Amino acid sequence: MAAFTLAHLSDPHLPPLPAPRPAELLGKRALGYLNWTRNRQNVHRRDVLDTLVSDMRAQVPDHIAITGDLVNLALEAEFAPSRAWLESVGTSEDVTVIPGNHDTYVGATQHRFAESWRDYLAGDDARDGNIAFPLLRRRGPLALISVSSAVPTPPLMATGRLGPAQRDALGRVLARLAAEQVFRVLLIHHPLRSDSRVKRLTDSSELLALLKLHGAELVLHGHDHTHSTLWIDGPKGSIPVIGVPSASAIAHGRYPAAAYNLFAINRDGAAWRCAQTVRSIDERRRVLQVRHVQLI
Repeated sequence: MAAFTLAHLSDPHLPPLPAPRPAELLGKRALGYLNWTRNRQNVHRRDVLDTLVSDMRAQVPDHIAITGDLVNLALEAEFAPSRAWLESVGTSEDVTVIPGNHDTYVGATQHRFAESWRDYLAGDDARDGNIAFPLLRRRGPLALISVSSAVPTPPLMATGRLGPAQRDALGRVLARLAAEQVFRVLLIHHPLRSDSRVKRLTDSSELLALLKLHGAELVLHGHDHTHSTLWIDGPKGSIPVIGVPSASAIAHGRYPAAAYNLFAINRDGAAWRCAQTVRSIDERRRVLQVRHVQLI
C-alpha cells in the first residue's frame, strides 16, 4: 500500500500587517506592533511563504497540517486575509489548522480564529459547527487530533496551556484510538518541552504524562521557529515530537529559514513506518530537500 503523505508547516505570521486602528494599539498590542515594525516585518516575507507553499503543493501531499500563528496581533483586519490564505493552500477537507498564541493574542479577539477558520478546524463529528478541543479528523490511516494551547497572555509572555478539561478529553480520545489500527498524530502549537519561561507550555508535565500512558505515533508543533526533534516516553516506546521553522521567515540570528516537513506514513505488518523529509528555502529563494530520516 502506498504511503500516506502528511505535510506540516507552521507560524506563517502572514505579512503584511494591516494598519491597526489607534484604539487597537493598547496594552500588549502596543509592544507587539513596535516589535513588528522594528524587527518582525523584516523577517517574515510573503514571497518566502508563497514560494514555500508552492513547493509543498507540488509534492502533492495527501493532507496538510498547519500548527498555528497565522496572524500577528489578532487585529480584526487580519482574519479575513488569513481565511483567504488558507483557501489558497487547500480546501478544508485537505487542510487542518490549529490556533497559536498570536491567533489569540488578546482577549477581545480570541474567538475570531474559530469563526474565520471554522471548517478548517472542525472535527469529523462536528455538529452545528461547534469547535471544542480536542478535535478529531480521520484522513486515510491517520487520526489527526487537534488541541489548542493558545490563550491570551500578559505583555511579554507567550506561554500556552491546555487546561484540565481539554487534557481529560484528550486522554479519552487517545485511549479510544489506541484500540484501533490508526496512526495518531497530535497537533499542538507549543512545544512539549521548553527552556523559556515566557514561551513554555505551562502544563507540559501533565501532557507528557498523558502521552506516556496512552501513547501517540507522532506529535507536531510550531511556536519556536526552529527545526526540532524530541523523543518522549510512550507506553510502547519513544514518540517523536517534531517542530518546524516559521513558514515565512528568512534566516536570521539563530533562527533558520522557512521550511516544512513531509511525513510518509504506512503500515508494515504489525508496525507503523514513518519517514520525515525536510524541505527548506535557501538564500536564492529555492526550496531544497535538506534532510530525510526514518523516524519509526
